[in-house]
Amino acid sequence: MAEVTNQLILEKLQNKFADAIFDVSEPHDLLTVSTTKENILNVIQFLYNDEELKFRYLTDICGVHYPEQELALGVIYHLHSLTKNVRVRIKVFLPESAPRITTLTGLFLGANWMERETYDFYGIIFEGHPDLRRILNVDDMVAFPMRKEFPLEDPNRTDKNDDYFGR
Repeated sequence: MAEVTNQLILEKLQNKFADAIFDVSEPHDLLTVSTTKENILNVIQFLYNDEELKFRYLTDICGVHYPEQELALGVIYHLHSLTKNVRVRIKVFLPESAPRITTLTGLFLGANWMERETYDFYGIIFEGHPDLRRILNVDDMVAFPMRKEFPLEDPNRTDKNDDYFGR
């Protein structure tokens, strides 16, 4: 069997999903692609089931927030093919007004806690998740602390002299 390269993975994805795979890049030789929330489960299921690729290990799921973008919230998936020793990153971006995406808990049991953490910090709802609730923050917290919705410093503080900090 041939070596699994980023080019081979990309060709397989583009042949199967055509225009649903976009924003392709290779930062630090890590194949990175974007897709839509409607296609994410099918894309990951394809990578999992393909006998040549065998992406059967979910390394991480995390969130990002780019408030200046129309689709401001992102879910980033990192998959690893342990038998081929190759990794891939898949990005999906969602609107802040409806941050909903399908759960991967049916495919990867480890997605359970990763999705709960992403929900807890970014407010992204994983539809079909068996127990989507806060995992690290208090249950009655109403904000999502990793969103860039608050200033980094309180502008009303009086206990700090900015002259000491060169500002």
